Amino acid sequence: MATPTDPTDPTGLPDPTASADPTAAVSPSPPTRLPKLSPPATRPAEPPVPNPGGSGGPAATTLTGTVEAGVEPGCLLLDGHQLVGGPRDVLRAGARVTVTGQVQQDLMTTCQQGIPFLVASARAA
Repeated sequence: MATPTDPTDPTGLPDPTASADPTAAVSPSPPTRLPKLSPPATRPAEPPVPNPGGSGGPAATTLTGTVEAGVEPGCLLLDGHQLVGGPRDVLRAGARVTVTGQVQQDLMTTCQQGIPFLVASARAA
């Protein structure tokens, strides 16, 4: 059976709201009831708090070598690590330094190179 067209519609296309069977009635569906949500029985675990130098935290690592400039501005590399933080008057491309800090594998940066290394201290070597 053809769908009726609207005589005032200049396109002559069938009326999408018209039913093929004018006697068919569409009954509205009953509203959906959402189940009540109960609060969780326990609180979610808090993320661990970094513990620099305390027991249970990652051990400090010392690196010595010549700082290299990364491909992105402001990015510095030492022995395959991206130096994050630290004194910029000591940490500059070409400087021979000793840095102490911790590898931070899950740290996202824009430098695109090296394993992030959070510098706790740095000195000329």
